[in-house]
Amino acid sequence: MPSPTTVDEYLASLPENLAAIGRTLQAQFDEALPRADGQMWHGHPVWLTAKTPVAGFKAYPAYVTLLLWRGQDITDPSGRLEAAGSGRMSSVKLRGSTDLDLPLQADWLRQVRELGTA
Repeated sequence: MPSPTTVDEYLASLPENLAAIGRTLQAQFDEALPRADGQMWHGHPVWLTAKTPVAGFKAYPAYVTLLLWRGQDITDPSGRLEAAGSGRMSSVKLRGSTDLDLPLQADWLRQVRELGTA
């Protein structure tokens, strides 16, 4: 089976429970990051501004990881964001729809946008 080339193809390839999380993140990123372009980047959906990654997600067998490239530069009153990868990236694992916190995530995305990266 060929690798997905679009975010929608990626979501269609996932089990429904993970795809539902991904669709929610896709809609939230599209709304909160209007200057960013959602596309496949290194095998998973990432929203980029001028070729710079801003936010994205990656599915694993039991969860979806929400990724924020400048996540260590924002305020997270919940303490849910964890340092990840290289640079200033942070992430949070979403195991089910109950792990989604849309107002909290909207605030993270607002802060990322205000950093001038999106």
